[in-house]
Amino acid sequence: MSSFFTGADAYDRFMGRYSVPLAPGFADLAGVTAGLDVLDVGCGPGALTGELIARVGTDHVVAVDPSAPFVDAARDRFPGVDVRLASAESLPFADDAFDVSLAQLVVHFMTAPLAGLREMARVTRPGGVVAACVWDHAGGRGPLSPLWRVAAELDGGVIDESARPGSREGDLARLFDGAGLGDVETGELAVEVVHPTFDAWWEPYELGVGPAGAYVSGLPPERRDALREACRRSLPEPPFTITAVAWTALGRPS
Repeated sequence: MSSFFTGADAYDRFMGRYSVPLAPGFADLAGVTAGLDVLDVGCGPGALTGELIARVGTDHVVAVDPSAPFVDAARDRFPGVDVRLASAESLPFADDAFDVSLAQLVVHFMTAPLAGLREMARVTRPGGVVAACVWDHAGGRGPLSPLWRVAAELDGGVIDESARPGSREGDLARLFDGAGLGDVETGELAVEVVHPTFDAWWEPYELGVGPAGAYVSGLPPERRDALREACRRSLPEPPFTITAVAWTALGRPS
């Protein structure tokens, strides 16, 4: 997780371009509407937090993240919101504190996903909603799939994100069942992001954010250059659109 202890601006440029447009559909899926108390688990610098505030108001949103730079950024961006430094596996809240608990693009980075989801269930009121989504890395439909596909062609030993929990069809359902959540519903959400130039798409990978950023920034210059040019050849002429798909799951605490 050390690759997420970066500046919020770097995250915004790298993943925010996909996670911000994903947030409205995810909030819709979880049924977030006015009058509910909601928890944003693994909020990062606030891609989902801002959408939740727009729906229920500052006083009804609480957020947590294990990255201090992200917590600081979220506090700066959303004054008045209760943003705490905490992990999903140890949420600092009483039982039944929220109507909806959401984890957008977080389960695959939890140290212990079952424990994290059990904690989300614990702090969610009976009849409330626990919701999570994870990019379809295993199916090659995530926003980072074009990069990982080319990296694997150049380096057969590369470790991508396809084995992370929740990243393949059925994963989230199994995790939700294992965490004791009931009435589990699964599906998928898609976003389309237009990249005006190849460099606009590529440069955020060099900022060191997440596993993909850590991989790219950790390459020797000549291998990084080779990867960049191979990616350039593999993508359409700009402007081009990346369609990113995330698996989703909803469950209800008993």
